[in-house]
Amino acid sequence: MMRLSFSRPHTAGETDDSYRWWVLLVTSIGALLASLTSGTLVIALPDILRDLHSDLFSLMWIVVGYTLVVTVLVLNAGRLADMFGRARTYTLGFALFAIASVFCALAGDATQLIGARVLQGIGGAFLLANSAALVTDAFPRRELGRALGINAMVVGAGLILGPIVGGLLTNYGWRMVFWFNVPLAVIGTIASWLLLVEQARPSTSRSLDWVGSALYLIGLLAIMTSLAFGGIYGWTTPWIVGGVVIFLVAAPLFIWVERHQSQPLLDLSLFNDRLFAMGNLTGLLNGVARNGVLFLLVFYLQGAKGDDPVTAGILLAPLAVGLLVLSPISGALADRYGSRELATLGMVITALGLAGLVTLGVDTPYWQLALWQLIIGAGSGLFNSPNTSAVMGVVPPAKRGIAAGTRMMLTQTGFIVSIALAIGLVTSAMDPSVLVAIFSGEQVGGSGIDLGPFMSALHLAFAAGVVASVIGAGVSLMRGGHRSWEEPSVIADQPTPAG
Repeated sequence: MMRLSFSRPHTAGETDDSYRWWVLLVTSIGALLASLTSGTLVIALPDILRDLHSDLFSLMWIVVGYTLVVTVLVLNAGRLADMFGRARTYTLGFALFAIASVFCALAGDATQLIGARVLQGIGGAFLLANSAALVTDAFPRRELGRALGINAMVVGAGLILGPIVGGLLTNYGWRMVFWFNVPLAVIGTIASWLLLVEQARPSTSRSLDWVGSALYLIGLLAIMTSLAFGGIYGWTTPWIVGGVVIFLVAAPLFIWVERHQSQPLLDLSLFNDRLFAMGNLTGLLNGVARNGVLFLLVFYLQGAKGDDPVTAGILLAPLAVGLLVLSPISGALADRYGSRELATLGMVITALGLAGLVTLGVDTPYWQLALWQLIIGAGSGLFNSPNTSAVMGVVPPAKRGIAAGTRMMLTQTGFIVSIALAIGLVTSAMDPSVLVAIFSGEQVGGSGIDLGPFMSALHLAFAAGVVASVIGAGVSLMRGGHRSWEEPSVIADQPTPAG
């Protein structure tokens, strides 16, 4: 199979114009695949819960098993990309995702599905670790925000279509949501193999930080399971408390190990740059604030409200409309004015939308639910592209793989904490067997279940998101002036530009 070739120098910002857009096309296929997959799976969860006779433990692992693997491996995936080439590892990610999707579709029970989702997570780690780095390599700094905004716009389209497509596919069985991934992943594999070529010179180091990887896995796994199952088994249960203790020991030990490794999993020197550090911390808090929203609203609509999957998917569309519309606009504005005010405003708007969801009731008219979703989506659209552009723009080309992995690691950590915290808060409020009945859509309020505790738990989870968003807005303001690696002069703190 022949590969298309492009004549261009290695320096980011001097790439051939046509090649830039081919990179954007290929990475947009990956973004579309990831966003569609999350939406179709979440909308199919009640059907999976019923068909595979799963419990809450299995359900959580079906959702977060993929994300946990991505979160733990994305830094090593970024490191491998710096060592062996971003184009090669991105192509490998597509191929693994396609194979894993087939195994997901063929799974005979919850355990097999979880295993296949873990394999899918390995592929996802290679995709997520390389996407922003490939775009940053290909586009000059003055156009980077616009390019990342287009990527985010594709994500928004996928998030809109995912629940709707998932609802339609579940009419033919939940396995169709995984079969649907296969042709898209195959197209991505072929496109990346034909179109992508290496720009950055590979790293000469060939070592991986296995000790750091193990500590990170242990710490994240411990805190996630404690948060998720504390509500079911009791927050004072020895193994729940033990999970928190393990996390509190593993986290500082991980930092100590990374400081003393010659080739660390997490390059802490990157965090010496205040913009990089504050931007990534804001991304983590943004993930904690909003990533549990879709998960909770699916079970509100299909469980508490009794909507069918297609209807629920359509009713969730406003959550992504704001992201779709505002991402390219905010990305272009970030190229001109910087990221500080835009990202901070995005966090504030997200907090307002989540505060609106705190008022949600079983009989709340849909226009109110749509309005709060639209506001949350608008906040995400204002936040994502400027923040990503700022974080990636200050990193030298040789470290963009590990920097992209770091960004995705923290974002995905926020997602895991958000889902685990949501499950923990909801299960604290009511009997798990009743909760399973609501989640699976087998029983709703009219079937004799008191939904008051369930709704109170949803309100508490959304309120936690408000708190995370407000803290994130404060952190975002601390990022300092807008800078880039290509243009090291500070261009913020001017009368017109934003920081």
